[in-house]
Amino acid sequence: MADNQENTSADAGAGAADLSFEVRTRLRDSESASAGAGAEGSAGAAASAGAGAEGSAGGSAGAGAGAGGSARLNGSAGALGRTGVIKTPHGNIHTPAFIPVATKATVKTLTPEQVRSTGAQAMLSNAYHLYLQPGPDIVDEGGGLAQFENWHGPTYTDSGGFQVMSLGVGYKKVLAMDTKGRSEADIIQQQKKRMAVVDEDGVDFRSVIDGSKHRFTPEVSMQIQHQLGADIMFAFDELTTLVNTRSYQEQSVARTHRWARRCLAEHQRLTDLRTHRPLQSLWGVVQGAQYEDLRRQAARGLVQLSEEAEAQGNRGFGGFGIGGALEKENLGTIVRWVAEELPEDKPRHLLGISEPDDLFTAIEAGADTFDCVAPTRLGRRGGVYTLDGRLNLMGARFKRDFSPIDAAVGGYVSENYSRAYIHHLLKAKEYLAGTLCTLHNLHFMVGLVDRIRESMEQGRFYEFREEFMGRYYGPTWRERLG
Repeated sequence: MADNQENTSADAGAGAADLSFEVRTRLRDSESASAGAGAEGSAGAAASAGAGAEGSAGGSAGAGAGAGGSARLNGSAGALGRTGVIKTPHGNIHTPAFIPVATKATVKTLTPEQVRSTGAQAMLSNAYHLYLQPGPDIVDEGGGLAQFENWHGPTYTDSGGFQVMSLGVGYKKVLAMDTKGRSEADIIQQQKKRMAVVDEDGVDFRSVIDGSKHRFTPEVSMQIQHQLGADIMFAFDELTTLVNTRSYQEQSVARTHRWARRCLAEHQRLTDLRTHRPLQSLWGVVQGAQYEDLRRQAARGLVQLSEEAEAQGNRGFGGFGIGGALEKENLGTIVRWVAEELPEDKPRHLLGISEPDDLFTAIEAGADTFDCVAPTRLGRRGGVYTLDGRLNLMGARFKRDFSPIDAAVGGYVSENYSRAYIHHLLKAKEYLAGTLCTLHNLHFMVGLVDRIRESMEQGRFYEFREEFMGRYYGPTWRERLG
């Protein structure tokens, strides 16, 4: 696990250094030549080396692939993964890294000290929810997000852009990853049921707490996130669904670009105004669904906005987020398209990804950090990760299973509690069940990405991928990578 001692000091004060990113090692395609020389042979190893490309090299062949279609997209060959260090006013993040989600300034069921015990280096909170409760002014008065929640390490906040979609048109949160067998009605809500409506200037929405009316614009999002005080915050963007038309995707990418320009301007104004707080880093978000030309256009546009701001002596984007709905089989291709367009010296965050195979694919394609609610949400329902795949401890077969969740994974939960005990807690609806399962899952996921990072530094990424995936998914694991 990463050395987090540098993150345990007192909160950074005014004048603390700005965010920076240092690339340490780069993933080499040549590693794969000997990685799979075992049962699969060299041909199989070569196939796995390009798995992140999600198919044969074809460059722009995927440019016209329909956003709602299920065809695998083509991407250029070559690994873009790297290890590095993101340096923030509240400490360093060694990348690749998994970032637990603390939606309302808390990882549900855990204390910040428990989160830190998993090896987590940072947490990500939700600007929309903290705006509604307790209010960004309260967090600001409390010293900013890190001090308010007693985390005292790096923090992220998202912009509220996800809520534009999830409350507006994706009520069921069917964003990802698979549209097979789903109709438009499964994904997009009827207008009368929407709680958010997008226009050129921003979004009107109703509170999920009391139904009251509110409005977010790029400027409002920046004002909220500056008050929250996270080290890393994201520009306000519009997230579309996989069934939106090509025409709407084009309009949305253009609107997100215009919003990004407004975010940069407001970010500069607030930075100049709030000199009593540590510097915050604004990251642009790349949208474009599953269209190569739109993804590349969006990435280039954000880079141009950043360079223009910096040329004027203002602050540009400190990094970039890769957002939007996409199908699982195209994850690596889309991340690669975007990574090829972004500056090498800026970190890249992939929003909402946590399945083990997706992590390997995204890291190979060039993503540096990730966040997702899946490990914690799964844990509260009794689902746990093991090296041999996922289990649901609600199952009757665990009633007399006195073994740990996974002795090989280790950690506080596996070292102290049995599957039978946690099964009992789940059946009895005891809160401790969610705590133990969540704590284990974060230990597993944070530790997995730490091990991926170590394998990259040691020049054995593909070897480790084969070792882990072969055990977790079984002999057909290569099919998950395309």
